[in-house]
Amino acid sequence: MVGKKFAVLLCAEDSEYVKKMYGGYFGVFLKMLAEEGEAWDLYRVACGEFPLDEEIDGYDGFVISGSSRDAHGNDAWICRLLALLKKLDDMKKKVLGICFGHQILSRALGGKSGRAITGWDIGIRTVHLSASSKAFSSLKIPALLSIYEIHRDEVWELPPKAELIAWSEKTGVEMFKYGDHIMGIQGHPEYTKDILLNLIDRLVKLEYIVDTETEELKAKLQASEPDQEAWKSVCRSFLKGEL
Repeated sequence: MVGKKFAVLLCAEDSEYVKKMYGGYFGVFLKMLAEEGEAWDLYRVACGEFPLDEEIDGYDGFVISGSSRDAHGNDAWICRLLALLKKLDDMKKKVLGICFGHQILSRALGGKSGRAITGWDIGIRTVHLSASSKAFSSLKIPALLSIYEIHRDEVWELPPKAELIAWSEKTGVEMFKYGDHIMGIQGHPEYTKDILLNLIDRLVKLEYIVDTETEELKAKLQASEPDQEAWKSVCRSFLKGEL
């Protein structure tokens, strides 16, 4: 029996830390999502590496990663990714978007994204899951889940016919579903604490955030944990047709 086949559309460049500790972000996603008997492929779309048209149908689902780029930008690879996502929607392929992936899915389907009015969101955020949504009815998870976040962009406006399924005090669109085949998550269910701490240090070096902010950020991170097992269940269940 042939197992299911999935692909990660990587929109970020691997940091030296993530390469050393996890074999790149592809390894991070495999750790969260992959199960025995499945096949997983990697396409570095930010470097122009895309699946061929004739390859797409062979996949049961796709995962779009985060990125340091803006989902509202018009880089050549972003425009090519938008075209691919519209094709995946037409084919009703399962697509899970994370952070940048969440935002660009919204854009591809007719929504809007841009800079968050309230600025950066970095750390652990409590997300409210919609009680009225059928998306979580088959999973025994609480109505409040905490998740790692590190973003300064957000979805401003949902695509027509999309369903808002989670929000937070900081971000109005933490999650959305579009039909039964597309789901976006603003936070990072795949991240570990050490990955986020390393990213904070990188943001300081790039002068995106100031060093005086990091001590409090890191202290809060060390004091609590996100609901990673629940998020793993949500992501796996959706991608593999059980949600």
